[in-house]
Parts: sequence; structure tokens; C-alpha cells
Amino acid sequence: MNLPQQLAKHLREAYTGGNWTSVNLKATLADLTWQQATTQVYSFNTIATLVYHIHYYIIVATKVLQGQPLNSKDEYSFDTPPVLSQADWETLLNKTFTEAETFASLIEQLPEAQLWEYFTDEKYGNYYRNIQGIIEHAHYHLGQIVLIKKLLHQQAS
Repeated sequence: MNLPQQLAKHLREAYTGGNWTSVNLKATLADLTWQQATTQVYSFNTIATLVYHIHYYIIVATKVLQGQPLNSKDEYSFDTPPVLSQADWETLLNKTFTEAETFASLIEQLPEAQLWEYFTDEKYGNYYRNIQGIIEHAHYHLGQIVLIKKLLHQQAS
């Protein structure tokens, strides 16, 4: 397995399982209702906001891998679309998992040498740094989601 394939595998495992942390987005989010996903706990972001925030960087990087220019701002990464129903929540989840798979497939197709080239501009570092950063970012916020979910269950009991 070459490095792009390994990165794609690592991304998929964060989203759907099989990683060494034994925690993934799909299983963690599977039993949440839209009400739980949008419930504010303390001053934390909601689970829906964190899911969108993770997803935002996948959308941006996918466009770059498809040959489009980098067109994003970190400040937009929390502009969660309204989640006002179970259908809205399921739409967000479906987009998140479908587009993560698209991103993983594009990563697999990268020539390994491209991983060491600049990701659109020198100031952003190389492709490897950005792809690995997106994976680390997903794990970081997944941990937050797990904790918020525990707090929601604790408040409900």
C-alpha cells in the first residue's frame, strides 16, 4: 500500500471505523436525533456544528484535488446549515460521509510525489501536511463529539 492509499485508509477509518482508537464518526453519530445534535451543552459547539466544521475542510480540499482553486476561509467553517428536522440532520450526515468518501478516493489517486508539492501555495505547506491535518482535525473534533454526547446522555438521565 502506497502513502496516498494509506492516507485514504486512515481517513476512512476515522469516518467509518477500523482505526486503533476504536472510535469513528459514523458509529458515534448513528443514534443521535437532530434535537440532540443541535442541543447546546455549556458553551460548547453543538454536535451538528462540529460535524459541519469537520466536513467543511473535506469540501475545500476535495475541490483542490479536483483541480479547482483553494477558495475558503476558516471563519466559514462554522457556518452550519440549519438543522431543523431529522431530515436536515440526515442530509448533513449523508453529505458528510459521501463527500468524505469522494475525498478518500481522490487521495488514493494522487501520485505519491504530489504529496510533497505545495498545496496550492507555499504558505499552506504540502499536500501531505494538509491531508494528514484534515485527518487529525477529524479525530480531534470526534473526541469533542464523544464528550458532548456523554454529557447529553447524562443530562437526560
